[in-house]
Amino acid sequence: MNVITDAEFEEAAQVRPDLLQRYLRAKGWHSDRGLSGAEVWERTPEGEAGLPYEVLVPLQQRRDYAGRVADILETLAVVESRRPGDILREMQLPPVDWQFLRLVPPGPSGTAPLLDLVSALTGLKDLHTAAASSALTPQAVQPGQKPQAVKDHVAAVRLDQTRVGSYVVAAHIPLPDPRSRLPSEEQQQAALFHNDAVPNGPGSRRTEPFGRMVTRTLYAGVTCAVAAAEETLSRDSLADFERYAGAGLSANLCESLVRIAGEERRGFSLGFSWSPELPVAQPSPPVRIASRHLVALEEGAKDLRARLGREVGAVLRGMVSRLSSEEQGYREATIYGSFEHEDAERFRRVRVRLRPEDVDRATDAWRNRYEVAVRGDLEPRGTGVRMRAVTAFAVLTE
Repeated sequence: MNVITDAEFEEAAQVRPDLLQRYLRAKGWHSDRGLSGAEVWERTPEGEAGLPYEVLVPLQQRRDYAGRVADILETLAVVESRRPGDILREMQLPPVDWQFLRLVPPGPSGTAPLLDLVSALTGLKDLHTAAASSALTPQAVQPGQKPQAVKDHVAAVRLDQTRVGSYVVAAHIPLPDPRSRLPSEEQQQAALFHNDAVPNGPGSRRTEPFGRMVTRTLYAGVTCAVAAAEETLSRDSLADFERYAGAGLSANLCESLVRIAGEERRGFSLGFSWSPELPVAQPSPPVRIASRHLVALEEGAKDLRARLGREVGAVLRGMVSRLSSEEQGYREATIYGSFEHEDAERFRRVRVRLRPEDVDRATDAWRNRYEVAVRGDLEPRGTGVRMRAVTAFAVLTE
């Protein structure tokens, strides 16, 4: 497992010294002393006693360069319990921030039930969506219609090969070259918790890449979610989840964490590794979400949506399945369809308060089974939503 192949030996010769040092720095190694044309780097893995591991890092690509890199790869393979080829591939990635979703499914280590992975990956996607939305505009309930910057971020997130340790899903966010973005050391030593979440717009004093903003918001939001859950459990009453919204917590983020846990509600943890070219001074230990946190997170999300969950300008397309008689001076239509901001395959029944000028069109569509489109504001209603303040009603097919 730890022996480098001939093909990997040839590839090792192409790894630049700066990429080699960047990888070591990201994994917790540090330069201990310099030699002629090389440096000795060392690392003591957390929780291990004894002398540190040492590697000899060449500073120039000379005749024996591939051999020295191969030695380093074989040592790293032992320390990280990974194949040298996997480490070699990761070394050559551009600057990235990593997230490690550690699941604890039943069965042999390194395997997971398919259904657990489906819910975990869906939740991870929703988690990035929630964090990116909060990085742009912090609010306790994020709207369903996402800005293009959020969609672009989610599309850029990459999954890597799984890691040793039960079942670990590794994801990374590519970052641009920071040398042209963060010229000063003060800007580079970013804090994980702060409220300046406006991305490089007019008047912005920060030049932080959006991908890093999302990673920070994700870490802060998940940390605050656990803090709110712990507060709820300790006092046996729901904590004020809304007060953490400025740091990245939202109903959407809490729902994503619950979704990752799956139907069995198994605990998990999220680990973070920051690109060494955009260093983070504040420690960021893994965040552990225990099974006992999930009920509190679910209740916190419901409370936020019930109090603050109005969504403006949503568009619903579907068929009128029912018309109510006039009550309190208005009529309602029940429309079976889907929202433009959600998955097109997710259908639901939504009660829509009609304007007087919409009643005849809704009646005609109901009688003739025509498709309609309605724009209005959504409000929570039980486990679903209802539409009020309609601004447009159109019959799409006749």
